[in-house]
Amino acid sequence: MDLKRKLARLGGVGPGGKPGASATPAPAAPVAPAPTVEPEAPSAEQAARVAMLRRMLGELTERHGTALRRGPPPPPPGPLPAEPRTTPHGVIHVAERLLPPEHHHGSAPLAEALDAEAALVASLALQPGLAGVDFQRMLFLDTETTGLAGGTGTVPFLVGLAWFEGRSLRVHQLFLRRLGEEAPLLRELAARMAQASCLVTFNGKSFDWPLLRTRFVLNRVPVPAELPHLDLLHCARRVFKHRGSGTRLVHLEEQVLGFHRVGDVDGALIPELYFRFLRGAEGSALTPVLEHNVNDLLLLAALLGLLARRFRASGAEGEDPRDMLGFAGVALRARDPERALAFAQAAAAGDSGAVRAEALALASRLSHRGGDVRTAVANLQRALASARKEQTAPLHLSLAKLYEHGLKDLPRALHHARLCTPAESGEALRRRVERLERKLSKATRASTLDLGEPL
Repeated sequence: MDLKRKLARLGGVGPGGKPGASATPAPAAPVAPAPTVEPEAPSAEQAARVAMLRRMLGELTERHGTALRRGPPPPPPGPLPAEPRTTPHGVIHVAERLLPPEHHHGSAPLAEALDAEAALVASLALQPGLAGVDFQRMLFLDTETTGLAGGTGTVPFLVGLAWFEGRSLRVHQLFLRRLGEEAPLLRELAARMAQASCLVTFNGKSFDWPLLRTRFVLNRVPVPAELPHLDLLHCARRVFKHRGSGTRLVHLEEQVLGFHRVGDVDGALIPELYFRFLRGAEGSALTPVLEHNVNDLLLLAALLGLLARRFRASGAEGEDPRDMLGFAGVALRARDPERALAFAQAAAAGDSGAVRAEALALASRLSHRGGDVRTAVANLQRALASARKEQTAPLHLSLAKLYEHGLKDLPRALHHARLCTPAESGEALRRRVERLERKLSKATRASTLDLGEPL
C-alpha cells in the first residue's frame, strides 16, 4: 500500500501535510478491511512470569521508597560544613573536631584503642607483621564515594581520617568540593600517611585503599609508601561469626557496642546527595554524610579497643559465649593454645547448647595436641550431651579415632564409627568399620587362645 492510501486510511491529510480532513480528498480504490486477529490468551507459564515480574517491580519500588524514608530530615539551609584551607599544593576543604580522652562510642572508650599491644593485635589479626607497629601513631581511614561502579568512575569525595593526639582523638575530614580537584586532597592525605605507623580500616584492604591508590595514579600524584594495614573487617568476621547476624559495620555498632545511630543517612543515598550538591544544592545537605563518616571513624577506634581488651582478658566472666568461641578459634589459629583453651572453656561454661558443643570440641582438639587423650575424649562426650543433631556426626568421628588410636578401646571405637555418617561416609566409612571389625575379631580370638578355650 502506498503512502497516500495509508494516510487516507488514517483520516486524510490536511493542508501543510498535517493529519486531518483533506480539502479535496483523493479518490481511492476500496480496500478490504483487514481481518481481525484475536490476541492469544497468555499461557499459565507466561501469566506466572508476568505476575512474578510485577511482584519484583513492586518490591524494588517499595525498597527504594523505604530507603528514601530512612534518610534523615533535611538540615536547614546553610553552607557546606567544611572550611577552605590553603596548602602549598592548593586549596582543600576540611571539617575537623577534637574529641576528649573520656569520649565513648556506645559502651567503648575511644582512648582504649591506645592500650592495644602490638603483639596482641598481631595475633588477633593473624598478621605477624603488625607485631612491630607503634599503635600510638595509627591512622584511622574511611571514605565516602560517588558509588560502587568500580574503575575510574568511582571518586572518593570524602576522605575521613582520625588519629590520636595524646589520648584525644582528632577527626580530620577532607572534602572534594568539585570533581577534578583531587590533587591537593590526595597530597594532604599522603602527608598525613607519612606521619602514621599503620592504617586501620574496615574493608579498607579490598575497597578504600585500592580506590585511593588508583586516584593517586590517575591524578599523577606520587603514591604514598604502603603502610602496615589492619583491616578490622577480617578480625570482626572471625570473632563475631557465631552471632549469625553478619559483620556489617552498623550491626556490630549496635550489637557489640550498644550504639544506635539516630537520623543516620542511608549509605545508598550518599552518592545522590553529593551529586545534588554538585548541581547546586545547599552545602548543609551534606551534613548527615559527614556525620555518618565521623561515626564510622569513631567505631573503628572503639572496635579496636574493645577487641584488644577482650582478647587480652582470655574469657572474662559475663562475656557473650559466642564471642568467646570466636576468640578461641582466633587464638588457635594464632598458635596460642593456652589462650585458645581459656576462651573455649569460658564459652562452654556460658552456654548449654550448640556453642557449648563446639567449644568443647575445640577444647578436645587442644587436649589431644597436648597429649592428654582421656581429657580429649571426656570433652567430646560432654559435647555430645549438648550438641544439635547436625553436630553429632563429627563428634562421633573424632571419638572413633581417639578410641581406636589413643585409648585402644575397639568396641567403643566401632560404636562411634557406626554413628559418624555423614561426617564420614561411603568408601572411607566402610573401610574404617571393616578395619575395626577385623581388629576386634582378631583381639577376641587372641583373648580366647590366652584363656585356653577352644575356638
